[in-house]
Amino acid sequence: MSQIAFAEDVFTWPADEPQLIGSRCEQCAAHTFPSQGSCPRCGSLEMARHLLPRQGTLWTFTTQGFLPKEPYLGGETNETFQPFGVGLVQLGDEIRVEARLTEADPEQLRIGMEVRLVIVPFRSDPDGTEIMTFAFEPVG
Repeated sequence: MSQIAFAEDVFTWPADEPQLIGSRCEQCAAHTFPSQGSCPRCGSLEMARHLLPRQGTLWTFTTQGFLPKEPYLGGETNETFQPFGVGLVQLGDEIRVEARLTEADPEQLRIGMEVRLVIVPFRSDPDGTEIMTFAFEPVG
């Protein structure tokens, strides 16, 4: 079965230790994710590719309890949909990233817990190709 990333230049993959691809402003040091061509803080066009830390801290979270709409639909139907966690993850001092969580049970999640980046299946194309996305899983 073949696998491809859901979009180019969002994360390094395939890789043993994948990382999210962001950008860093050469003028004011602001970080962005996903990567951007101009700085949202100072307007500079001097943005450099910047790989974000693989581990971070869960800053806040919720559970997605209903089937998402396009373009976020992952191939589920109302009958097959399973709730999933969504979190805001602090990556170092640099940036907070919104992402899926591999854990959906709020009893198993806590603000301040350590999480790490993983690459997980999102959906399958009609030809069987698995579309991969990123998520964060609890450490430990």
